[in-house]
Amino acid sequence: MVKMAVFVVFVLLLSSAQATEMVWPAEPVLQAKSWVLLDVRSGQILAKHQEKMRLPPASMTKMMTLYVLFEALKSGQLDLDKRVNISEKAWKIGGSTMFLEPRMHPYVRELIHGMATLSGNDAAIALAEHLLGSEADFVLLMNDKAQLLGLKDTLFQNVTGSPSENHYSTALDMAKLGVALWRDFPELYHIFSEKSYSFDGREQWNRNRLLWTLPEATGIKTGHTQEAGYCLTAAAEKGDMRLVSVLFGASSDVARQQESQKLLRYGLDQFITLRPDEQDIRRKVTVLEGKEDGVWLKPQHPVWITIPQGSQQYLSFRLDYNSPQIAPILAGVHLGSIEAVLRYPKQNMSLQSIPMLTEQAVPRASWLGRKIGAVQLWWNQ
Repeated sequence: MVKMAVFVVFVLLLSSAQATEMVWPAEPVLQAKSWVLLDVRSGQILAKHQEKMRLPPASMTKMMTLYVLFEALKSGQLDLDKRVNISEKAWKIGGSTMFLEPRMHPYVRELIHGMATLSGNDAAIALAEHLLGSEADFVLLMNDKAQLLGLKDTLFQNVTGSPSENHYSTALDMAKLGVALWRDFPELYHIFSEKSYSFDGREQWNRNRLLWTLPEATGIKTGHTQEAGYCLTAAAEKGDMRLVSVLFGASSDVARQQESQKLLRYGLDQFITLRPDEQDIRRKVTVLEGKEDGVWLKPQHPVWITIPQGSQQYLSFRLDYNSPQIAPILAGVHLGSIEAVLRYPKQNMSLQSIPMLTEQAVPRASWLGRKIGAVQLWWNQ
């Protein structure tokens, strides 16, 4: 009995040691060319493989087409209740379509649904021509937006994702675009979770199988060509966590769904997204030769941190700034950064660096105050 008790204690200690030494859950290995898993709120990459490899994005291209259209809706340049003419080019585009014909004059809102849910190439052409007169001019705007969103390895040649030389993106860039759609257009984002859409008496189903197989799934866009293989930018949410996954080059429609679900399941099950209390992040730093002896620093933007489940006790924040600080100091200026760190017993892991801004100004002190500050500085040095 005593030996058994000792063995149980040994096993518990061993398990505890293994738990504290574990820094990051083992990433899943997927059957695809490239993938990435990104937390929307924290911006942290949770899993990746060849995430910067330039590959044809196929119909995931329409995510950028829709981004430009959503922006036009937001600015009033585009009206959901306006009717759209269908050109011969849109009618004959081929691939996945809404089966539009020149005799039809659908509403903008119908074509938006047709793009997001049915991946309609004809709808994409029709809306591009409706907004800017030509697909070519619309593509120029798409590439401008790509640069503004920081998509450094993306170039579009058309609005549909049809095979074209020098039409490429990466898993990381598509993930950033998925984040931008959720962040910038929350009132329109729900359209990506639509399972089917009916137009002209014909109902078609969304090709994103995750909408049926993963309860947490919220969209967003599939893609497939012979050159690209089967691709999917997907999203899921659980509590405060919002995840975007991107998969390039799966072997089949079913594989695309299964591998993407494996990737999202890894994030949903293995991690937690936290919003730390402000008091855990605010810091006061010493200021010399000022009317105040210090200045409070606050984060430049709302802070979210993604960590492995069960790691909350190891999360800490470390301030990095140039010391000493000499008055005068303006309010709202960048003054160092705070680093979110997982401090495990045998290893530290840096998660992200958050810019810190001064909360208030600190004017210079009087002549006497400055002299006292100078003495303090000399003494500290």
